[in-house]
Amino acid sequence: MEKQTDHSSRKTSSSSPSFVKMAIDYAPLVIFFLAYKMTGFFIGTIAFMVSMIVAIGVSRYKLGRVSPTLWLSFVLIMFFGGLTLWFHDQRFIQLKPTIIYSFFAVMLLGGRLLNKPMLKYIMEDAFDGVTEKGWLILSFNWGCFFLVMALLNEYLRTHFSFDVWLTLKIWGAMILSAVFGFANMPVLIKNGLNTGNGKN
Repeated sequence: MEKQTDHSSRKTSSSSPSFVKMAIDYAPLVIFFLAYKMTGFFIGTIAFMVSMIVAIGVSRYKLGRVSPTLWLSFVLIMFFGGLTLWFHDQRFIQLKPTIIYSFFAVMLLGGRLLNKPMLKYIMEDAFDGVTEKGWLILSFNWGCFFLVMALLNEYLRTHFSFDVWLTLKIWGAMILSAVFGFANMPVLIKNGLNTGNGKN
């Protein structure tokens, strides 16, 4: 019983830092970027697919679960990565972000129209104490963000080279997501976010 408690405590503490989740989300993209720069898009795509498999395993081990968002990314990367390798056409892998962004935009904005805070169900207990109204506002805000990101990805992939697209996709999307998340902090705080340092 004591051993089980220790294991549970270790698991909780290891999964608490937000950088673990961020690493799981962004490490495959960074690996893809580096592998592409060193070897080309064919090997880069293989590295991307393999790193996603590793990300699934790490998420399962470190966090105790695999988020729906990560599963969706995994399925799409396997599918479009496979098409990229089969047809030797890098445009397939460029479509993946548009589909993911569009999916979340439709889900979040559609849920907002129905007064369903879909972001709450995706992020679960990420923001403790946030009210239903707060989640509705966040769902709308992030729905608009994902819609803009889908349109932006389509513009970049059709007007710029693969190199430029990949660089902006990885580093630009990371920066924009961080800035937008930070910009929404007042909404979280205003709508009940628990800012305490710990829980009993």
